[in-house]
Amino acid sequence: MTKQNDSRTADVVVHGDARSFGQEIVAGKHRFRADEPVSAGGGDTGPDPYDYLLAALGVCTSMTVGLYARRKQLPLENTTVSLWHSRIHARDCEECETKEGMLDRIDVEVELTGSLTTEQHAKLMEIAAKCPVHRTLTSEINIRLRPAQKSSSP
Repeated sequence: MTKQNDSRTADVVVHGDARSFGQEIVAGKHRFRADEPVSAGGGDTGPDPYDYLLAALGVCTSMTVGLYARRKQLPLENTTVSLWHSRIHARDCEECETKEGMLDRIDVEVELTGSLTTEQHAKLMEIAAKCPVHRTLTSEINIRLRPAQKSSSP
């Protein structure tokens, strides 16, 4: 088992005040907010956590397709990725291994514009399913949750 270097800087830091759902997110030099909609008791000051999850997948999908098209000099002009998250009964999912309880489903619709051949379009759709975030979400994920180490003050 490898020990994580606890002194490294976090990739993303999220700050919340516990009085509301509103959160401040810092990712490098970028700052943005997350919240829940008013209907869920939030202030709707930013996207909710699942919106960010879908955005990560959509952005990665679009970037991966675009990079492949540029490298192969394909006539791709634009990519639009639309995503939906839902919870479904496992028994309603024929292609799923899990057959009991509920599971998460993400539907992804990819629109590719440009004078692509049928073969180029099919290849780009194949590449879309290979973006790193897609691979992460469809692989086993090990999330290690631990309390923060208190910094010692002099």
